[in-house]
Amino acid sequence: MAKTVFPQGSLPLLVLKLLARSGPQHGYAITLMIERLSEDALSVEEGSLYPALHRLEESGWIKAKWVVTENNRRARIYEITASGRKQLEAEEQRWRSATAAVDRVLRLA
Repeated sequence: MAKTVFPQGSLPLLVLKLLARSGPQHGYAITLMIERLSEDALSVEEGSLYPALHRLEESGWIKAKWVVTENNRRARIYEITASGRKQLEAEEQRWRSATAAVDRVLRLA
């Protein structure tokens, strides 16, 4: 299956959703989950993920901390905040409204 480019604004929404559902994760795990759950239709580039994580953190929607893994390596773990959960609800509603409108146009045009 060909990889799909992320629709504008969907990466932050997907990151918030995954962190809300699966708990704290490191960046690479987020990438793998998006690819797995999309059945490899979506591909996350490092150059897109880490700037998105940084923007989410600056907005206060996620928080990050450094931990030492089982392999004795440092990893940055990201976790959704209460503010991020509220933002997720708003973003999901906005996404559903937008995709429903696009779908209507596609069906009626």
